[in-house]
Amino acid sequence: MKKLAILILLLTGAGGAAWWFGLPQTLGLLHEAKAGFVLYGNVDIRQVSLGFRVNGRLAELSADEGDVIKSGTVLARLDARPYDYAVRSADANVAALRATRDKLKAGPRPTEIAQTRASHNASLADLQNAELELERAQQLRPRGTISQATYDQAVAAKAMAAARAEAAKEALKLIEEGSRAEDIATAEAQLQAAQATLESARTSLEDTELRAPNDGVLLSRVRESGAIVSPADIVFVLSLTKPVWVRTYVSESDLGRIHPGMKVKVSSDTRPDNAYDGAIGFISPVAEFTPKTVETPELRTDLVYRLRIVIDKPGADLRQGMPVTIRLPQAGETGQ
Repeated sequence: MKKLAILILLLTGAGGAAWWFGLPQTLGLLHEAKAGFVLYGNVDIRQVSLGFRVNGRLAELSADEGDVIKSGTVLARLDARPYDYAVRSADANVAALRATRDKLKAGPRPTEIAQTRASHNASLADLQNAELELERAQQLRPRGTISQATYDQAVAAKAMAAARAEAAKEALKLIEEGSRAEDIATAEAQLQAAQATLESARTSLEDTELRAPNDGVLLSRVRESGAIVSPADIVFVLSLTKPVWVRTYVSESDLGRIHPGMKVKVSSDTRPDNAYDGAIGFISPVAEFTPKTVETPELRTDLVYRLRIVIDKPGADLRQGMPVTIRLPQAGETGQ
């Protein structure tokens, strides 16, 4: 009888302990079910490694680690003198080629045409004089008044005068026609190439200033003034203020409970009562094994799908990698 009483007491104690230790978990599950579907993840703020697109010597750095940066702020400058000289040289080359193009388009000046016409008229006069000399030689040669050599000279002089007159005629026609279309097209193409070189030089000059592409906070200052940098070198690392995303995972069995655009609440351990509004922006179409950084009640070997949750108005307390809790709408709620 005594042993039976002891057995009853042990069973009663075991049952009480099981109830006692199981009750909080049961209440927690009921509370979680009442509060809605809960996921766990980490803040995923984007970082940008900033550097110059051109080579050069760092002349000035105007920001330091921890500075809050606005988009467009000048963070650093290179020594711009070599690029300024390149712009001047390219600008002068453009001016010279533009003048050549304009000269070809304008064609010869009236005075040049008049000068060529006068040369043509002079060649005609020389031809006429040579013809007269040849006629006299033809009359005197049969009488023996002039020698054969003199006669031959008169024939040659007339032929040379005719050739000069023909050349002057063609020169006049050429200058009156103006520049060839092919020459103008060549000059135009050369001018366009020079203008492209000038724009490239101006772009390189602008690239001697390093500007912030977005709002953010400087995490690292990698280089100092006087350093020689190339386009492959990182000068600053910027943590972007927006967008702020949360990376989390959902098991395959719960995949049907969510959809892109669903509204959620995101809270951190630092301020659990201050939940941020967010929305599911991306659901991975590919399953993967649960990462070790995700704290969920499921087994680590379960297949899950990655989610990206976009925070509407993030606060300063959300830091890179911070663990957060995501609460989704209860069953029956749309979450729109």
